Amino acid sequence: MVDRVALADFLSRSRARLAPADVGLPSGSRRRTPGLRREEVALLAGLSVDYYARLEQGRGPQPSPQLLVALGRALRLGEDERDHLFHLAGHVPPRRHGVLAHVRPGLLLILDRLHDVPAQVVSDVGDVLAQNAMAAAVFGDAGGSGRRNLLLRWFTDPASRALFPPEDHEALARAHAAGLRAAHAARPGDRRVAGLLAELLATGEEFAGYWERHEVALRRSGVKRVCHPVVGELVLECEVLAAGGEDQLLLVHTAAVGSESASRLELLRVVGAGV
Repeated sequence: MVDRVALADFLSRSRARLAPADVGLPSGSRRRTPGLRREEVALLAGLSVDYYARLEQGRGPQPSPQLLVALGRALRLGEDERDHLFHLAGHVPPRRHGVLAHVRPGLLLILDRLHDVPAQVVSDVGDVLAQNAMAAAVFGDAGGSGRRNLLLRWFTDPASRALFPPEDHEALARAHAAGLRAAHAARPGDRRVAGLLAELLATGEEFAGYWERHEVALRRSGVKRVCHPVVGELVLECEVLAAGGEDQLLLVHTAAVGSESASRLELLRVVGAGV
């Protein structure tokens, strides 16, 4: 059952604790009250301002777990605070692993500061747990449930695969399958890993063929080529950094200083994904 009064109070107080700089937003000069505005939280969480306002007013329907995850990230809640938010909304908090895995507030702050390069936090099974605006502009917005997993996008969405040169497809497909093999062995019995594997095997013979090779490999740093539909080819150096433990990785993509790819990234940063 939703505790609407306590939920409204917790959201309001959590919002008041944050300064715009804490979430990568400009401070502005006409703030009459401390903290973020409601419209800023709504923007960060991907909600309508009206819906978020009704939550703070103790009205509206019960928030879904996916919405609560988005609010927790927008408000930079720690794990205990995130779990409290779920309890107030009448839901069981998510497990520490899986698609709803918690991303630490400090890591989200790093994403906010990396405003000029694509960066995202990815789980060991390819779930995009958080991404900055540049990552969305280069690789596509992973906010929708059907786009959150990189492996499912690769093996089911031709548009996602078209972002990469055809000559790179074989190596990328093998790397996706090999990474899932490593996670499957490291976390036997994990429902998220098993569920994802079942979904991928049901997609057809292509993934099944790669899976049968029994290749194992973790995500590594290296060069990645992207065929962006607006700015053209991008040659990016992908750095893979441990984030929230071995099951979460921070992927940061940079272009060589002075290169054509650097100029194209800057153009994309200025004009955004909707050129």
